[in-house]
Amino acid sequence: MKIDDVKSQAFAMPLTCPSYPRGPYRFVDREFLVITYRTDMDALKAVVPEPLEVTEPIVKYEFIRMPDSTGFGDYTESGQVIPVSFEGKTGGYVHAMYLNDDSPIAGGREIWGFPKKLAEPALRVEKETLLGTLDCGSVRVATGTMGYKHSTLDLEAVAKSLAAPNYLLKIVPHVDCSPRVCEIVEYYIEDLTVKGAWGGPASLELAHHALAPVAQLPVLEVLSGTHILTDLTLGLGRVVFDYMND
Repeated sequence: MKIDDVKSQAFAMPLTCPSYPRGPYRFVDREFLVITYRTDMDALKAVVPEPLEVTEPIVKYEFIRMPDSTGFGDYTESGQVIPVSFEGKTGGYVHAMYLNDDSPIAGGREIWGFPKKLAEPALRVEKETLLGTLDCGSVRVATGTMGYKHSTLDLEAVAKSLAAPNYLLKIVPHVDCSPRVCEIVEYYIEDLTVKGAWGGPASLELAHHALAPVAQLPVLEVLSGTHILTDLTLGLGRVVFDYMND
């Protein structure tokens, strides 16, 4: 293969058989269980990178079921999003995500910089309860429960909250393990349709795990539970801060 061939074909690893197709990526019937809770402010400040600013001691713990996604197939993920501010805009910093499919792990990390790791999340209905779980091997790391569709939420308000900017810390190492890419990426959800949104009583339990440290942001008080069903497109991002050129 000639040098020009490599340059023209190179998109993702591996060169001759990328782990995922080019985006953007469309998700149909993407389902969220979001449990919002109050945590320790000092713990938040210890994990949110400048120039992002922590605005309040709040974490959104998410369980997300994706049965139909372009290029990525059928998978589930779970993790923590922290409300932040950047240059006067409020949004969410994706702190940690755990999922059960190689293709979106590779694509999410390589394209956007999603902090994705392999684990076994699940989201399902058990009788009158919406149940989200996260297992790392044989260890149950997170359990979230919510009363199933107790109240209907305003769809426009939910859509507005999902339309806020999201932020990621993208890191790509050099061959000597120093950072070759280190930057804040901003992305948005696009072409959003909120098919339904519900509230209900919720609970969240987090367990300590050395390699899935979700409990480092402890649950001090559960504030709300939200169940959302959507169609959406995951927009490609843009770099808004480059640590290497700061």
